[in-house]
Amino acid sequence: MSDLSAETDTLIAELDTAVEAHMNWTRRILRCAILRSTPGEDVLDPMAHTLCRFGAWFMENRCHFEALDAAAAHRVETVHQTMHDTIRSLCVRVMAGAAGHPGDLDRFEQSQSELISLLASFKTLILSKAVRRDPLTDLPLRYNIDSDFGLYQKEARRNRTLLYVGMIDVDHFKPINDTYGHLAGDKVLRQLAETLKRTLRSDEPLYRYGGEEFLWLLKCKSPEEARQSARRVLATVGTTPVPIDDEETLRITITLGLAQVGELEDLSSAIKRADQALYEGKNLGRNRYVFAAT
Repeated sequence: MSDLSAETDTLIAELDTAVEAHMNWTRRILRCAILRSTPGEDVLDPMAHTLCRFGAWFMENRCHFEALDAAAAHRVETVHQTMHDTIRSLCVRVMAGAAGHPGDLDRFEQSQSELISLLASFKTLILSKAVRRDPLTDLPLRYNIDSDFGLYQKEARRNRTLLYVGMIDVDHFKPINDTYGHLAGDKVLRQLAETLKRTLRSDEPLYRYGGEEFLWLLKCKSPEEARQSARRVLATVGTTPVPIDDEETLRITITLGLAQVGELEDLSSAIKRADQALYEGKNLGRNRYVFAAT
């Protein structure tokens, strides 16, 4: 079974299929060169780079590639069009009974080699990014927390704002698994992640920390704003039912421990204090938030 998300699996499979289709396209070019038969209108058309299977697929999925490396995505588009332009020029000359220009052939070979190299690099980037995300919730895993935490801590110092580390834990998660099964437990975690993503601001990162635990980096201007955010998260989760099957839904709650990060405090210290606050909340009866002592 693949450890990648379904979206990543699909993207990789479609990338491989599109590249293979383009390599099959070059076989028609070889037949044109040897037999002087037409390679097809999709090769001779001035907009052939948008008509071929790879070109159409790439444009449909361009946003994924731009998110990984915008400059490289633009370069893919450029070299792909160069390939088509040079091949069209070569085929037109060959079909007219003339020899092709060596320069066109050189440009075709160079652009094809660069395209394959760029796509191989993108495939590596996609896989590298995928293994750093949780396939169940599509949240980032803990790998990137250190760098994000450092950036947010610097931003808080610069802007004189507050940064909190929040540890979120699903209440009574083991009985859910024991009673309804692990598939139901997966549904709970998946929907909780979706609920949290909708509830938190876009500049507040959320991570799958492990098991039924999530880590939240909260930026705010005051402790009262932090309390308001915590209350909003608890209320939203507690009022969002989780469908287990066509007939049954669950109501879940969470406990939240929050630690205000010191100016020079490291991440492990902040997480430890947030964890202590979380355990205090569990001992006090769950379904609540607790702030760690500063």
